[in-house]
Amino acid sequence: MITVEPAAFGRKTDDALLLLCCEEERELYRDPRLLRLLGRARALGEFRGRRDEELVLYDPPEVGPRRVILRGLGRAETAAPESLRQAAGRAVRRAQQMKRRAAAIAAPEEALAGASGEAALQALLEGAVLGNHRVDRERAEREAEPLARIRLLVPEALAGPGRRIAREVEAVCGAQLLARDWVNLPANEKPPARLAARIAREARRAGLAVARYGEAELRRLKMGALLAVARGSAARPVLLVLRHGRPRRPPAVLVGKGVVFDAGGINLKTGESLADMKADMAGAAAVAATLIGAARLGLERSLVGVIPLVENMLSGSAMRPGDIVTGRGGKRIEIGNTDAEGRLILADALAWAEERFSPAVLVDVATLTGACVVALGERIAGVFSPQEDLGRALLEAGRRTGERCWPMPLPEDYREFLKSHLADIRNLPSTRAGGAITAALFLQAFVGRTPWAHLDIAGPAFQKQESAFCGPGATGFGVRLLLDWLRGEPLGPKGDGRDG
Repeated sequence: MITVEPAAFGRKTDDALLLLCCEEERELYRDPRLLRLLGRARALGEFRGRRDEELVLYDPPEVGPRRVILRGLGRAETAAPESLRQAAGRAVRRAQQMKRRAAAIAAPEEALAGASGEAALQALLEGAVLGNHRVDRERAEREAEPLARIRLLVPEALAGPGRRIAREVEAVCGAQLLARDWVNLPANEKPPARLAARIAREARRAGLAVARYGEAELRRLKMGALLAVARGSAARPVLLVLRHGRPRRPPAVLVGKGVVFDAGGINLKTGESLADMKADMAGAAAVAATLIGAARLGLERSLVGVIPLVENMLSGSAMRPGDIVTGRGGKRIEIGNTDAEGRLILADALAWAEERFSPAVLVDVATLTGACVVALGERIAGVFSPQEDLGRALLEAGRRTGERCWPMPLPEDYREFLKSHLADIRNLPSTRAGGAITAALFLQAFVGRTPWAHLDIAGPAFQKQESAFCGPGATGFGVRLLLDWLRGEPLGPKGDGRDG
């Protein structure tokens, strides 16, 4: 539970109190009690307010809370919203370790160059909500418990706006936590039909319209590429469609890759990373959570989420390298590698979504390539779009939310690497170099004139180690980015889907 209250520090409580400090001795608070406390803390000589520095004070006489956590932001001119998110997230996790049941965060009264006023409140609340999530909460013996209550203490003038922001943050970050939970589920608990049921239940609870297409319907829809991927698994495929808003105008359509477990098929994966392949549906989770977040926010626009769910396994009925399958729309695809399966299910989903919904804009989200991780690392997603305005809008949303992205090219001459002598296109390029680019170009071949973007989130969707406001495992990357973009970006007219 999150509350926003006018700042008061005198009441005795077992809560942990978070105070923020900058490197230079320019304090961010005006309350005399806080200034005396901060002065005493700096006089100890072991805390200077450097970025990520922390000091815990026990039973300080200046304020009521029995634990005070000081977090350093570094220099005031470089402090950004992400600095505040991380400080709040780490403080909440520290309070959990200290066995506190509640925490209070004192919002800065003095402006920071990169994050002040409402932007600062939003960042602090996001970090607190996301950091309070525990990946181990299903264990019989847990290292810590989530806080039962988090209070944001603000100047009187910001109490009203702060309560509105808190409601919005709970809607958005709550949706992101749903995505984390779905991705973190072990593969044996989320075969396509069961995961579809989980998502549909949450979607209906949020007020979304839900449609479910089983194997027979997928055959009638001629989704031969998707069905080819599903052939090797005993768990049958599902296509889930979520809708928000009245279809009075062309919708924004989001498509999410949903491979609930990717063994690689006949091109079998090896090594320790195989256990992490439960996360190969992180794009589907992000799309579903984005639609749910939009409904909780009451976003006034027409949205559609298209979510193909399959399992890529090895069996006697699995597709083989060298097979040729027919995708939606009749395009013939030569299978060069069965472990390049995500692009196959997305190809059918994108082609069908464009034909079925005539969208204003089409965005797919996928843990698509290891090549993107090699290019950008594990914390940055790749954005591909032939429309500069669309790509720029997504990059800006990533900058605002701290879900970092980087623009990637779609060079025309790289299409020759996807040519097949036997079919219209090949799912494995003839070169190993530029794998993230050729994968995006493969997807673009199945999109017509609709403005389109592809987000390759293979790096930031899942992490091995705990970070500032996320435990090890799924991050829910993409949900805040997409909702920020949808709330602020007008949907443009249709244009040429391919300009080089």
